[in-house]
Order: sequence, then structure tokens, then C-alpha cells
Amino acid sequence: MFKPKAIYYEKEIVNYPLGKELMKQFQEIPKIEIENHNHIEEMRKKSNKEFVNMKRNLIIGVRKTHKFVENHKTSDYLVPYTSSGCTASCMYCYLVCNYNKCAYLRLFVNREQMLEKIIKTSEKSERELTFEIGSNSDLILENSITNNLVWTIENFQNAKKGNLTFPTKFDMVDPILDLNHQGRITIRMSVNPEKLIQQVEFGTARLTGRIKAINQLKEAGYSIGILIAPVILVENWKELYSELIQRLYEELSEKVKKDVFFEIIFMTYSFVHVKINEEAFPNAISLYDREMMTGRGKGKYGYKNEVRGEAEIFIREKMEKFFPHNKIEYIV
Repeated sequence: MFKPKAIYYEKEIVNYPLGKELMKQFQEIPKIEIENHNHIEEMRKKSNKEFVNMKRNLIIGVRKTHKFVENHKTSDYLVPYTSSGCTASCMYCYLVCNYNKCAYLRLFVNREQMLEKIIKTSEKSERELTFEIGSNSDLILENSITNNLVWTIENFQNAKKGNLTFPTKFDMVDPILDLNHQGRITIRMSVNPEKLIQQVEFGTARLTGRIKAINQLKEAGYSIGILIAPVILVENWKELYSELIQRLYEELSEKVKKDVFFEIIFMTYSFVHVKINEEAFPNAISLYDREMMTGRGKGKYGYKNEVRGEAEIFIREKMEKFFPHNKIEYIV
């Protein structure tokens, strides 16, 4: 379990049951009261090299933004939910673009309010809706601290219809295996070649653990998706992704392979990533490749069209060989 170095908290959190629980759970951890979880001045002033140390802190607040954003991929809406950020340090994390160095884990204690809005929206709709509740956090990780995912699945039983989905890079799935999820929860495991997990996705589960978790979740009746994401085109990328896809074929259970779907996402990078990673991870590999990448908006980089096109063809061919009957929802 993650043990924070310090707790930064809004005083209002004690008005909520989860807030009281967390303050008791971390009663021995130093605490600093803050006015707003979105703006902690001392954090914003820290140098880039402090990035990893900043992620050892835990921020607890009340979520004030509850706007649902329409989505047209594997859900109908992206929903602000019980956490934001992460304790891991994936070198490409898109939250770093949004929050700069402040991509640490923030927990929000007003979970009743958030789930109630999901249920009401779902029940008012004439059709079945799917809500993405983990678009800017990892709920398997968060659950190891708050038990919020267990709470969510148990209480979502009160909804007459609707579905929930979220992605993860973690394998601590035991607490949710025996829950009555009613077949309305889709868990999407993000995978990458083991070498890249070790070199780039610091603090996340190894590939072996992720594959085992997929098999366990499917055995427990959950709907399963797999994100090959982000596809990172390092020097020997063809070899790495060939091995990954073959390994998935060999180690996934037959139950999983029967109806698992895939999402494939190519890495985007940014100037902010470059500057933070150079100082926070001076011995790590560089993900910015001037020859293969080009500008994609202000301060952001993506793979050049011809490079990405070649990679997409290659990956589609490998997927067709090993998973010919499984749907690729999208490639972006």
C-alpha cells in the first residue's frame, strides 16, 4: 500500500465519511491544510527534479467539477470521479501536460455525490449508457488506498441500468473479484512490452501481473478490453511489439480471447515531458525522437504520418495473425 510522505487536505473533507476515514487512516502522517486542491503554491514552485518526490504526497479534497464530457470511443461520457493523478511515474503521462509537475494523486471524498449523478443520468436516458470513470486516474491503484472501487461497484447495483468502464496498469484486483458487478463493468488493461514497462512506466505492475489480472477478472465475469498503449516507437519497436502480441496470445485464457476487444493508441509527447523527464529521470531513455516525431499543436509532438502509418500497418498485421476474430475498437 502507498504510504504518503505528507497529506495536503482541504478542511471540508471532514464533512464526508470518506474524508473522516482517510484522516484516521493516515493519522500518523504529517498534514498540511490547503485552500484548494487545484492550486498548491509550494508544489508549483518546486523544480522539475522534484517530480518523483512530489508524487510521494497525497492530496485530499472535494471535487467541485462534475461536468460530463461526451466520448465516442469505448464510452458515452468521460466522468470526473473519485481521483485524479497517480503515484506511478509513466514518462509519457498525459496528465503531466495538464498539470505540469502537479500530476500527483488527488483523492476526492464526495463520492456519493458523483455516483448519484451517474445513476440519475443513466436512468433518465432512453438507451443504455456507458460511463468512463477512470479517464484521469487509475481506480485499481486508488482502491488500494480508499476502497472506492469496491464501494462503487457495490453501490452501482442500485442503478436500474447503465455501465461503467475504466483502464488500469495495476494488478491488485483481488478485492473486486467476488463482487456482484451484474456484468455491467468493463475493465480495460493497458499493456506494453515488458522492457518498456521497466524503462518507462515506473511504479506500475509488470506485464506478467497484468495478464494474470486480466484472466482473473474475466473468470470473475467482468467484460475485458486491452489497450496496447501507448505504442512507443523505440529503435527495436517491431521486435518488442511482436513479442507482446504473441505473448498475449499465449498467456491470455481462452475465455478472454473469445471476446476481448482492443484499443491501440500511439504515444503523444510534449515539451513539458521533455523538460521534466530530463531532470527527474536523468538516466532514463529519451522518448523524444527528432527524426520520427513532428509538432502536433502547441508544445506537443506526435509521430510523423509516414512513421505512424508504417507502424499501424505492422501492428494490424500482427493482430490479424494472432487475434483475427477480436475487434480493434480504434487506432489513434
